[in-house]
Amino acid sequence: MASPRIALVLPRLSRYGGVEDFSWRLAAALAEADYSVDFICARQETAAPPQVRPLALGRWGLARSLKTLCFSLAAERVQRINRYDCTIGLGTTCGQDILRVGGGPTEIFWRLSARAWPAGLPRAWKTLRRRLSAAGLVSRWVERAGLRQAKIVVCVSHKVANWVAEAHPWLDAQKLRVVYNRPDLARFRPPLPAARTAARTALGVAAEQVLVSTAGTNFALKGVGTLIEALALLPGHFRLAVAGGRGAGRYERRAASLGLAGRVAFLGRVESMEQVYAASDVFALPSFYDACSNAVLEALACGLQVVSSADNGSSYFLAPERVLADAADAPGLARRLVAAADATNGGPGPAFAWPLDLASGIEPYLELVAAFLAGEA
Repeated sequence: MASPRIALVLPRLSRYGGVEDFSWRLAAALAEADYSVDFICARQETAAPPQVRPLALGRWGLARSLKTLCFSLAAERVQRINRYDCTIGLGTTCGQDILRVGGGPTEIFWRLSARAWPAGLPRAWKTLRRRLSAAGLVSRWVERAGLRQAKIVVCVSHKVANWVAEAHPWLDAQKLRVVYNRPDLARFRPPLPAARTAARTALGVAAEQVLVSTAGTNFALKGVGTLIEALALLPGHFRLAVAGGRGAGRYERRAASLGLAGRVAFLGRVESMEQVYAASDVFALPSFYDACSNAVLEALACGLQVVSSADNGSSYFLAPERVLADAADAPGLARRLVAAADATNGGPGPAFAWPLDLASGIEPYLELVAAFLAGEA
């Protein structure tokens, strides 16, 4: 009997980025489970997993909105032609049987993330541009179409499930599932003492210093500004390392204006985040909006003390005293960073114990696919 044919749909076949790495690992797991797997993408940036066939369709148009729309429609057409037994959507696409909502509803994202811009004209201008942009209109259309067409909607956190229900009250709640991300625990784990020493030396961190790290692409959204303001309130032995991101100039200038130039390091794109975690004492992500930050979960897996914000789905795993209610509250963040540093006892603790009763990682998706194919989902 021929193996069931499964298609995964995501604009990029890559391993850089949270959803990209998850999608690559899911494709690999499905292939290992003896399914026939195609990965439908706009562009391929890395080799596909063994036994997975990439279908790179390209993206047409000059504007981002046109590229998004064209890829979504082209991917849907390929799915109809190939008549897959099950299709899984992992990005801004429509037409899939199982839809993973990894970013949350556009409307909620716009409302919460707008707080990352200064109140008044900058925030109002940002909001207006979003609402009038073609990209925003396309994203909302594809989002609604995907939710209507999907038989199963998997949200990456309870917070995202609540946001989806709030933004789309017409959606059948019985479609919704919650499956948290779970990092590769073989890769992300507490470092051995020698590895920690080497990682700290590589970043120029002295034994008596406390290294707070963070990671993200959008510095404004991830609260890097709040972190810099908080660092200015902390003793001089606290340092900050910022991994990822683009356009650090404004934040470098702000750090310099606060006398922090020697205490803040912008690392740029980092391929081996486990080295940054190994060097760190505390991981902080005062994000204004985050569906379920993989970096927070990775840092927990590495035994770090973690501080994040209430509007991050990963905060589900944090103690209340480690959660910042307002991502712009620099004094509140500073207090939490001191408390977290005091709790380190000189180094990372044991790896975070994942709740056994909470669906997370790749396995629940394999179970959903099997149930869908059996007509039981």
